[in-house]
Amino acid sequence: MKRFIDTLKNIWRIEELKDKILLTLGLLLIYRVGSNVVLPGVDPDSLTMLQNQTSEGLLGILNAFTGGAFANASVLALGIMPYISASIIIQLLGMAIPSIQKMQKEGESGRKKLNQITRYLTILIAAAQAPGYIANLMSQQAQLTMDPGAFWFIAWIVLITGTVFAMWLGERITDKGIGNGISLLIMVGILARLPQSFFQELTTQISAAGGGWVLFILEIAALYLVTMLAIGFAQAVRKVPLQYAKRAAGGRVTSQPMARQYLPLKVNAAGVMPIIFAQAIMFIPITFLQYSGADGESVSWVVTIFGNIQGIWYNIVFGLLIILFTYFYTAIQVNTNNIADDLKRSGGFVPGVKPGKPTADYIDSILSKITLPGSILLAALAVLPAVAMVIGMNAQWSYFYGGTSLLITVGVVLDTLQQIESYLLARHYDGLMKSGRISGRSTVSAL
Repeated sequence: MKRFIDTLKNIWRIEELKDKILLTLGLLLIYRVGSNVVLPGVDPDSLTMLQNQTSEGLLGILNAFTGGAFANASVLALGIMPYISASIIIQLLGMAIPSIQKMQKEGESGRKKLNQITRYLTILIAAAQAPGYIANLMSQQAQLTMDPGAFWFIAWIVLITGTVFAMWLGERITDKGIGNGISLLIMVGILARLPQSFFQELTTQISAAGGGWVLFILEIAALYLVTMLAIGFAQAVRKVPLQYAKRAAGGRVTSQPMARQYLPLKVNAAGVMPIIFAQAIMFIPITFLQYSGADGESVSWVVTIFGNIQGIWYNIVFGLLIILFTYFYTAIQVNTNNIADDLKRSGGFVPGVKPGKPTADYIDSILSKITLPGSILLAALAVLPAVAMVIGMNAQWSYFYGGTSLLITVGVVLDTLQQIESYLLARHYDGLMKSGRISGRSTVSAL
Protein backbone atom coordinates (compact mmCIF):
# COMPACT_ATOMS: atom_id res chain seq x y z
CA MET A 1 0.00 0.00 0.00
CA LYS A 2 2.87 2.35 0.86
CA ARG A 3 4.42 1.74 -2.55
CA PHE A 4 1.12 2.57 -4.23
CA ILE A 5 0.85 5.86 -2.29
CA ASP A 6 4.45 6.72 -3.15
CA THR A 7 3.73 6.07 -6.84
CA LEU A 8 0.74 8.43 -6.73
CA LYS A 9 2.93 11.09 -5.12
CA ASN A 10 5.56 10.64 -7.83
CA ILE A 11 2.90 11.00 -10.52
CA TRP A 12 1.65 14.21 -8.88
CA ARG A 13 5.19 15.63 -8.76
CA ILE A 14 5.54 15.42 -12.54
CA GLU A 15 3.72 18.59 -13.63
CA GLU A 16 3.26 17.58 -17.26
CA LEU A 17 1.90 14.14 -16.36
CA LYS A 18 -0.43 15.59 -13.71
CA ASP A 19 -1.87 18.09 -16.20
CA LYS A 20 -2.40 15.38 -18.80
CA ILE A 21 -4.22 13.14 -16.32
CA LEU A 22 -6.46 15.96 -15.07
CA LEU A 23 -7.29 17.01 -18.64
CA THR A 24 -8.12 13.42 -19.55
CA LEU A 25 -10.38 12.98 -16.52
CA GLY A 26 -12.14 16.27 -17.28
CA LEU A 27 -12.86 15.36 -20.90
CA LEU A 28 -14.07 11.90 -19.88
CA LEU A 29 -16.42 13.55 -17.36
CA ILE A 30 -17.83 15.76 -20.12
CA TYR A 31 -18.42 12.67 -22.25
CA ARG A 32 -20.26 10.90 -19.43
CA VAL A 33 -22.43 13.94 -18.75
CA GLY A 34 -23.31 14.16 -22.46
CA SER A 35 -24.29 10.50 -22.45
CA ASN A 36 -27.17 11.34 -20.11
CA VAL A 37 -28.50 14.39 -22.01
CA VAL A 38 -31.68 13.28 -23.80
CA LEU A 39 -32.41 14.28 -27.39
CA PRO A 40 -34.51 17.47 -27.60
CA GLY A 41 -38.18 16.66 -27.99
CA VAL A 42 -38.07 13.21 -26.30
CA ASP A 43 -39.87 12.47 -23.05
CA PRO A 44 -37.30 10.61 -20.86
CA ASP A 45 -40.07 8.77 -19.00
CA SER A 46 -41.23 7.05 -22.21
CA LEU A 47 -38.02 5.12 -22.93
CA THR A 48 -38.90 1.93 -21.05
CA MET A 49 -39.36 -0.16 -24.20
CA LEU A 50 -36.10 1.12 -25.69
CA GLN A 51 -34.23 0.25 -22.50
CA ASN A 52 -35.73 -3.25 -22.48
CA GLN A 53 -34.78 -3.70 -26.13
CA THR A 54 -31.13 -2.84 -25.39
CA SER A 55 -30.81 -5.10 -22.35
CA GLU A 56 -29.20 -7.93 -24.37
CA GLY A 57 -28.14 -9.04 -27.85
CA LEU A 58 -26.36 -6.83 -30.37
CA LEU A 59 -28.11 -3.69 -29.15
CA GLY A 60 -27.08 -4.61 -25.62
CA ILE A 61 -23.44 -4.72 -26.68
CA LEU A 62 -23.79 -1.42 -28.55
CA ASN A 63 -25.47 0.14 -25.53
CA ALA A 64 -22.60 -1.08 -23.34
CA PHE A 65 -20.07 0.56 -25.66
CA THR A 66 -21.93 3.88 -25.41
CA GLY A 67 -22.23 3.67 -21.63
CA GLY A 68 -26.04 3.56 -21.74
CA ALA A 69 -26.35 6.53 -24.11
CA PHE A 70 -28.08 4.36 -26.73
CA ALA A 71 -30.82 3.29 -24.29
CA ASN A 72 -31.18 6.81 -22.90
CA ALA A 73 -31.86 8.36 -26.35
CA SER A 74 -28.92 10.63 -25.59
CA VAL A 75 -27.39 13.26 -27.86
CA LEU A 76 -24.38 10.89 -27.86
CA ALA A 77 -26.51 7.82 -28.61
CA LEU A 78 -24.37 6.81 -31.61
CA GLY A 79 -21.26 7.33 -29.51
CA ILE A 80 -17.87 6.83 -31.07
CA MET A 81 -18.91 3.73 -33.02
CA PRO A 82 -19.24 5.52 -36.42
CA TYR A 83 -15.61 6.58 -36.02
CA ILE A 84 -14.61 2.99 -35.26
CA SER A 85 -16.49 1.81 -38.34
CA ALA A 86 -14.77 4.46 -40.47
CA SER A 87 -11.34 3.43 -39.12
CA ILE A 88 -12.01 -0.22 -39.96
CA ILE A 89 -13.12 0.69 -43.48
CA ILE A 90 -9.97 2.75 -44.06
CA GLN A 91 -7.79 -0.13 -42.86
CA LEU A 92 -9.53 -2.57 -45.20
CA LEU A 93 -9.36 -0.14 -48.13
CA GLY A 94 -5.64 0.14 -47.50
CA MET A 95 -5.31 -3.44 -48.75
CA ALA A 96 -6.92 -2.68 -52.10
CA ILE A 97 -6.36 1.00 -52.93
CA PRO A 98 -2.75 1.99 -53.77
CA SER A 99 -3.24 5.66 -52.88
CA ILE A 100 -4.28 4.74 -49.32
CA GLN A 101 -1.37 2.31 -49.08
CA LYS A 102 0.93 5.14 -50.10
CA MET A 103 -0.49 7.45 -47.41
CA GLN A 104 -0.02 4.71 -44.80
CA LYS A 105 3.70 4.67 -45.64
CA GLU A 106 4.20 8.45 -45.72
CA GLY A 107 4.66 8.83 -41.98
CA GLU A 108 3.17 11.81 -40.16
CA SER A 109 1.91 13.60 -43.30
CA GLY A 110 0.18 10.46 -44.52
CA ARG A 111 -1.34 9.86 -41.08
CA LYS A 112 -2.85 13.38 -41.07
CA LYS A 113 -4.41 12.81 -44.50
CA LEU A 114 -5.88 9.48 -43.42
CA ASN A 115 -7.23 11.03 -40.21
CA GLN A 116 -8.99 13.71 -42.24
CA ILE A 117 -10.50 11.10 -44.56
CA THR A 118 -11.59 9.09 -41.52
CA ARG A 119 -13.31 12.15 -40.05
CA TYR A 120 -15.30 12.82 -43.21
CA LEU A 121 -16.24 9.14 -43.46
CA THR A 122 -17.33 9.20 -39.82
CA ILE A 123 -19.77 12.01 -40.57
CA LEU A 124 -21.20 10.09 -43.53
CA ILE A 125 -21.63 6.92 -41.48
CA ALA A 126 -23.26 8.84 -38.63
CA ALA A 127 -25.59 10.54 -41.12
CA ALA A 128 -26.60 7.11 -42.46
CA GLN A 129 -27.05 5.52 -39.02
CA ALA A 130 -28.98 8.38 -37.39
CA PRO A 131 -32.25 7.83 -39.34
CA GLY A 132 -32.18 4.14 -38.38
CA TYR A 133 -31.74 5.04 -34.73
CA ILE A 134 -34.57 7.59 -34.88
CA ALA A 135 -36.89 5.11 -36.59
CA ASN A 136 -36.14 2.49 -33.95
CA LEU A 137 -36.69 5.07 -31.22
CA MET A 138 -40.11 5.89 -32.64
CA SER A 139 -41.01 2.20 -32.98
CA GLN A 140 -40.32 1.76 -29.25
CA GLN A 141 -43.14 4.21 -28.50
CA ALA A 142 -40.97 7.10 -27.34
CA GLN A 143 -43.20 10.09 -26.63
CA LEU A 144 -42.39 13.40 -28.37
CA THR A 145 -42.95 16.92 -27.12
CA MET A 146 -42.66 18.51 -30.56
CA ASP A 147 -43.85 18.00 -34.13
CA PRO A 148 -42.56 14.62 -35.49
CA GLY A 149 -41.29 16.19 -38.71
CA ALA A 150 -39.27 18.81 -36.85
CA PHE A 151 -38.05 16.15 -34.42
CA TRP A 152 -36.69 13.96 -37.22
CA PHE A 153 -34.61 16.79 -38.65
CA ILE A 154 -33.38 18.12 -35.28
CA ALA A 155 -32.55 14.64 -33.94
CA TRP A 156 -30.67 13.78 -37.15
CA ILE A 157 -28.51 16.91 -36.84
CA VAL A 158 -27.96 16.43 -33.10
CA LEU A 159 -26.93 12.77 -33.44
CA ILE A 160 -24.38 13.61 -36.13
CA THR A 161 -23.09 16.51 -34.03
CA GLY A 162 -22.87 14.24 -30.99
CA THR A 163 -20.68 11.76 -32.86
CA VAL A 164 -18.42 14.55 -34.14
CA PHE A 165 -18.16 15.94 -30.60
CA ALA A 166 -17.26 12.49 -29.19
CA MET A 167 -14.64 12.12 -31.94
CA TRP A 168 -13.21 15.54 -31.05
CA LEU A 169 -13.03 14.60 -27.37
CA GLY A 170 -11.17 11.40 -28.22
CA GLU A 171 -8.66 13.22 -30.40
CA ARG A 172 -8.06 15.88 -27.74
CA ILE A 173 -7.35 13.19 -25.16
CA THR A 174 -4.90 11.49 -27.53
CA ASP A 175 -3.11 14.77 -28.38
CA LYS A 176 -3.17 16.59 -25.01
CA GLY A 177 -4.03 13.94 -22.43
CA ILE A 178 -2.84 10.46 -21.51
CA GLY A 179 -3.71 7.25 -23.35
CA ASN A 180 -5.61 6.60 -26.57
CA GLY A 181 -8.64 8.90 -26.45
CA ILE A 182 -11.01 6.86 -28.62
CA SER A 183 -10.21 3.69 -26.67
CA LEU A 184 -10.69 5.48 -23.35
CA LEU A 185 -14.14 6.73 -24.40
CA ILE A 186 -15.18 3.17 -25.22
CA MET A 187 -13.72 1.81 -21.97
CA VAL A 188 -15.44 4.47 -19.86
CA GLY A 189 -18.73 3.62 -21.57
CA ILE A 190 -18.24 -0.05 -20.75
CA LEU A 191 -17.20 0.53 -17.12
CA ALA A 192 -20.09 2.95 -16.57
CA ARG A 193 -22.41 -0.07 -16.62
CA LEU A 194 -20.30 -2.07 -14.16
CA PRO A 195 -21.67 -0.70 -10.83
CA GLN A 196 -25.30 -1.14 -11.87
CA SER A 197 -24.64 -4.65 -13.23
CA PHE A 198 -22.70 -5.56 -10.08
CA PHE A 199 -25.49 -4.55 -7.71
CA GLN A 200 -28.16 -6.18 -9.89
CA GLU A 201 -26.25 -9.47 -9.76
CA LEU A 202 -25.62 -9.09 -6.02
CA THR A 203 -29.30 -8.42 -5.35
CA THR A 204 -30.32 -11.41 -7.47
CA GLN A 205 -27.91 -13.84 -5.80
CA ILE A 206 -28.67 -12.87 -2.18
CA SER A 207 -32.44 -12.97 -2.78
CA ALA A 208 -34.49 -16.00 -1.78
CA ALA A 209 -34.39 -17.37 -5.34
CA GLY A 210 -30.63 -16.77 -5.74
CA GLY A 211 -27.60 -18.85 -4.88
CA GLY A 212 -26.52 -16.80 -1.87
CA TRP A 213 -23.24 -15.17 -0.90
CA VAL A 214 -21.13 -18.23 -1.63
CA LEU A 215 -22.17 -18.35 -5.27
CA PHE A 216 -21.66 -14.60 -5.66
CA ILE A 217 -18.14 -14.82 -4.19
CA LEU A 218 -17.38 -17.67 -6.60
CA GLU A 219 -18.56 -15.43 -9.46
CA ILE A 220 -16.20 -12.66 -8.32
CA ALA A 221 -13.33 -15.16 -8.10
CA ALA A 222 -14.13 -16.41 -11.61
CA LEU A 223 -14.19 -12.82 -12.92
CA TYR A 224 -10.77 -12.22 -11.35
CA LEU A 225 -9.32 -15.34 -12.99
CA VAL A 226 -10.80 -14.48 -16.39
CA THR A 227 -9.41 -10.95 -16.13
CA MET A 228 -5.93 -12.29 -15.29
CA LEU A 229 -6.20 -14.63 -18.28
CA ALA A 230 -7.14 -11.69 -20.53
CA ILE A 231 -4.20 -9.65 -19.23
CA GLY A 232 -1.77 -12.51 -19.87
CA PHE A 233 -3.30 -13.02 -23.30
CA ALA A 234 -2.92 -9.33 -24.19
CA GLN A 235 0.75 -9.32 -23.14
CA ALA A 236 1.80 -12.71 -24.50
CA VAL A 237 4.53 -12.51 -27.17
CA ARG A 238 6.78 -14.91 -29.01
CA LYS A 239 10.31 -13.46 -28.94
CA VAL A 240 12.26 -14.10 -32.13
CA PRO A 241 16.00 -13.65 -31.39
CA LEU A 242 17.86 -11.10 -33.52
CA GLN A 243 21.47 -10.22 -34.15
CA TYR A 244 22.91 -7.10 -35.75
CA ALA A 245 25.89 -6.81 -38.05
CA LYS A 246 29.00 -5.31 -36.50
CA ARG A 247 30.57 -2.14 -37.83
CA ALA A 248 33.85 -0.26 -37.36
CA ALA A 249 33.66 2.85 -35.16
CA GLY A 250 36.75 4.72 -33.95
CA GLY A 251 39.08 1.86 -34.67
CA ARG A 252 36.90 -0.59 -32.75
CA VAL A 253 34.36 -3.11 -33.99
CA THR A 254 31.07 -2.60 -32.19
CA SER A 255 27.56 -3.81 -32.67
CA GLN A 256 24.88 -1.33 -33.60
CA PRO A 257 23.06 -0.11 -30.48
CA MET A 258 19.54 -1.53 -30.30
CA ALA A 259 16.99 -1.28 -27.49
CA ARG A 260 16.19 -4.98 -27.60
CA GLN A 261 17.70 -7.95 -29.32
CA TYR A 262 14.54 -9.78 -30.21
CA LEU A 263 11.46 -9.32 -32.36
CA PRO A 264 8.24 -9.55 -30.29
CA LEU A 265 5.35 -11.22 -32.15
CA LYS A 266 2.09 -10.89 -30.25
CA VAL A 267 0.05 -14.05 -29.77
CA ASN A 268 -3.03 -11.88 -30.33
CA ALA A 269 -1.90 -9.39 -32.96
CA ALA A 270 -5.48 -8.89 -34.17
CA GLY A 271 -6.84 -7.50 -30.89
CA VAL A 272 -10.64 -7.49 -30.60
CA MET A 273 -11.28 -6.92 -34.30
CA PRO A 274 -12.07 -10.62 -35.08
CA ILE A 275 -14.83 -10.55 -32.44
CA ILE A 276 -16.28 -7.34 -33.88
CA PHE A 277 -16.23 -8.70 -37.44
CA ALA A 278 -17.74 -12.02 -36.34
CA GLN A 279 -20.53 -10.30 -34.39
CA ALA A 280 -21.39 -8.16 -37.40
CA ILE A 281 -21.57 -11.25 -39.64
CA MET A 282 -23.71 -13.16 -37.11
CA PHE A 283 -26.36 -10.43 -37.00
CA ILE A 284 -26.59 -9.90 -40.77
CA PRO A 285 -28.99 -12.86 -41.42
CA ILE A 286 -31.42 -11.76 -38.68
CA THR A 287 -31.35 -8.15 -39.83
CA PHE A 288 -31.95 -9.18 -43.45
CA LEU A 289 -34.90 -11.40 -42.53
CA GLN A 290 -36.47 -8.68 -40.38
CA TYR A 291 -36.52 -6.24 -43.31
CA SER A 292 -37.43 -8.81 -45.96
CA GLY A 293 -40.53 -10.06 -44.15
CA ALA A 294 -39.74 -13.68 -45.08
CA ASP A 295 -41.18 -16.59 -43.12
CA GLY A 296 -41.26 -20.37 -43.20
CA GLU A 297 -39.22 -23.31 -41.93
CA SER A 298 -35.92 -22.01 -43.31
CA VAL A 299 -36.44 -18.69 -41.56
CA SER A 300 -37.20 -20.48 -38.30
CA TRP A 301 -33.95 -22.45 -38.66
CA VAL A 302 -31.93 -19.28 -39.23
CA VAL A 303 -33.57 -17.55 -36.24
CA THR A 304 -32.83 -20.58 -34.06
CA ILE A 305 -29.13 -20.48 -34.91
CA PHE A 306 -28.42 -16.76 -35.25
CA GLY A 307 -31.07 -15.31 -32.96
CA ASN A 308 -30.08 -17.03 -29.71
CA ILE A 309 -26.70 -15.86 -28.43
CA GLN A 310 -26.86 -18.51 -25.72
CA GLY A 311 -27.41 -21.36 -28.18
CA ILE A 312 -24.72 -23.94 -28.83
CA TRP A 313 -24.88 -23.60 -32.63
CA TYR A 314 -24.67 -19.84 -32.44
CA ASN A 315 -21.51 -20.01 -30.36
CA ILE A 316 -19.92 -22.74 -32.50
CA VAL A 317 -20.40 -20.65 -35.65
CA PHE A 318 -19.35 -17.52 -33.75
CA GLY A 319 -16.16 -19.18 -32.53
CA LEU A 320 -15.23 -20.49 -35.99
CA LEU A 321 -15.74 -17.04 -37.51
CA ILE A 322 -13.48 -15.53 -34.86
CA ILE A 323 -10.72 -18.03 -35.68
CA LEU A 324 -10.99 -17.24 -39.41
CA PHE A 325 -11.05 -13.47 -38.88
CA THR A 326 -8.08 -13.69 -36.50
CA TYR A 327 -5.94 -15.10 -39.30
CA PHE A 328 -7.36 -12.53 -41.72
CA TYR A 329 -6.77 -9.49 -39.51
CA THR A 330 -3.36 -10.69 -38.35
CA ALA A 331 -2.32 -10.85 -42.01
CA ILE A 332 -3.43 -7.21 -42.37
CA GLN A 333 -1.76 -5.98 -39.20
CA VAL A 334 1.57 -7.81 -39.48
CA ASN A 335 3.35 -7.45 -42.83
CA THR A 336 6.22 -9.93 -42.62
CA ASN A 337 7.80 -8.65 -45.85
CA ASN A 338 8.07 -5.13 -44.43
CA ILE A 339 9.53 -6.50 -41.19
CA ALA A 340 12.15 -8.47 -43.11
CA ASP A 341 13.03 -5.43 -45.25
CA ASP A 342 13.36 -3.18 -42.18
CA LEU A 343 15.64 -5.71 -40.50
CA LYS A 344 17.79 -5.96 -43.61
CA ARG A 345 18.16 -2.18 -43.89
CA SER A 346 19.16 -1.86 -40.23
CA GLY A 347 21.66 -4.71 -40.44
CA GLY A 348 19.59 -7.08 -38.36
CA PHE A 349 18.95 -10.75 -39.05
CA VAL A 350 17.55 -13.87 -37.46
CA PRO A 351 20.37 -16.27 -36.56
CA GLY A 352 20.51 -19.14 -39.05
CA VAL A 353 18.07 -17.50 -41.49
CA LYS A 354 19.07 -15.56 -44.61
CA PRO A 355 17.92 -11.92 -44.85
CA GLY A 356 15.09 -10.95 -47.20
CA LYS A 357 12.39 -13.39 -48.27
CA PRO A 358 13.68 -16.35 -46.18
CA THR A 359 13.38 -14.15 -43.08
CA ALA A 360 9.84 -13.10 -44.09
CA ASP A 361 8.88 -16.76 -44.60
CA TYR A 362 10.40 -17.73 -41.25
CA ILE A 363 8.54 -14.99 -39.37
CA ASP A 364 5.34 -15.88 -41.22
CA SER A 365 5.66 -19.53 -40.19
CA ILE A 366 6.12 -18.57 -36.53
CA LEU A 367 3.19 -16.16 -36.76
CA SER A 368 0.96 -18.90 -38.21
CA LYS A 369 1.88 -21.26 -35.37
CA ILE A 370 1.16 -18.81 -32.56
CA THR A 371 -1.99 -17.43 -34.22
CA LEU A 372 -3.79 -20.79 -34.00
CA PRO A 373 -3.74 -21.11 -30.19
CA GLY A 374 -4.24 -17.35 -29.97
CA SER A 375 -7.37 -17.48 -32.14
CA ILE A 376 -8.78 -20.43 -30.18
CA LEU A 377 -8.25 -18.63 -26.87
CA LEU A 378 -9.78 -15.47 -28.32
CA ALA A 379 -12.84 -17.47 -29.41
CA ALA A 380 -13.08 -19.01 -25.94
CA LEU A 381 -13.00 -15.59 -24.31
CA ALA A 382 -15.64 -14.35 -26.76
CA VAL A 383 -18.16 -17.09 -25.88
CA LEU A 384 -17.61 -16.88 -22.10
CA PRO A 385 -20.40 -14.28 -21.63
CA ALA A 386 -22.86 -16.72 -23.26
CA VAL A 387 -21.66 -19.46 -20.91
CA ALA A 388 -22.15 -17.08 -17.97
CA MET A 389 -25.74 -16.39 -19.11
CA VAL A 390 -26.48 -20.11 -19.46
CA ILE A 391 -25.42 -20.84 -15.87
CA GLY A 392 -27.77 -18.12 -14.62
CA MET A 393 -25.87 -14.83 -14.46
CA ASN A 394 -27.52 -11.52 -15.26
CA ALA A 395 -27.08 -10.62 -18.96
CA GLN A 396 -25.47 -7.24 -18.24
CA TRP A 397 -23.12 -8.72 -15.62
CA SER A 398 -22.12 -11.60 -17.88
CA TYR A 399 -20.73 -9.21 -20.54
CA PHE A 400 -17.78 -8.49 -18.23
CA TYR A 401 -16.70 -12.15 -18.28
CA GLY A 402 -15.16 -11.94 -21.74
CA GLY A 403 -15.78 -10.71 -25.27
CA THR A 404 -15.07 -7.21 -26.47
CA SER A 405 -15.95 -5.58 -23.13
CA LEU A 406 -13.22 -7.34 -21.15
CA LEU A 407 -10.57 -7.32 -23.89
CA ILE A 408 -11.03 -3.62 -24.68
CA THR A 409 -10.92 -2.70 -20.98
CA VAL A 410 -7.76 -4.74 -20.37
CA GLY A 411 -6.04 -3.39 -23.49
CA VAL A 412 -6.83 0.25 -22.73
CA VAL A 413 -5.76 -0.01 -19.09
CA LEU A 414 -2.45 -1.64 -20.05
CA ASP A 415 -1.76 0.94 -22.74
CA THR A 416 -2.52 3.87 -20.41
CA LEU A 417 -0.45 2.44 -17.56
CA GLN A 418 2.43 1.92 -19.97
CA GLN A 419 2.41 5.61 -20.87
CA ILE A 420 2.30 6.64 -17.19
CA GLU A 421 5.16 4.26 -16.41
CA SER A 422 7.22 5.77 -19.24
CA TYR A 423 6.88 9.22 -17.65
CA LEU A 424 7.94 7.85 -14.26
CA LEU A 425 10.98 5.99 -15.58
CA ALA A 426 12.05 8.99 -17.70
CA ARG A 427 12.21 11.06 -14.47
CA HIS A 428 14.13 8.27 -12.69
CA TYR A 429 11.22 7.25 -10.49
CA ASP A 430 10.25 3.64 -9.87
CA GLY A 431 7.78 2.20 -12.37
CA LEU A 432 4.29 0.99 -11.55
CA MET A 433 5.42 -2.61 -11.16
CA LYS A 434 7.98 -4.01 -8.70
CA SER A 435 9.48 -6.19 -11.41
CA GLY A 436 9.21 -6.23 -15.19
CA ARG A 437 7.61 -3.68 -17.46
CA ILE A 438 4.00 -3.20 -18.49
CA SER A 439 3.44 -4.34 -22.07
CA GLY A 440 0.58 -2.23 -23.33
CA ARG A 441 -1.14 -2.46 -26.67
CA SER A 442 -2.76 0.14 -28.84
CA THR A 443 -6.39 -0.86 -28.76
CA VAL A 444 -8.34 0.86 -31.34
CA SER A 445 -6.10 0.26 -33.33
CA ALA A 446 -8.21 -1.47 -30.21
CA LEU A 447 -9.87 -1.23 -32.10
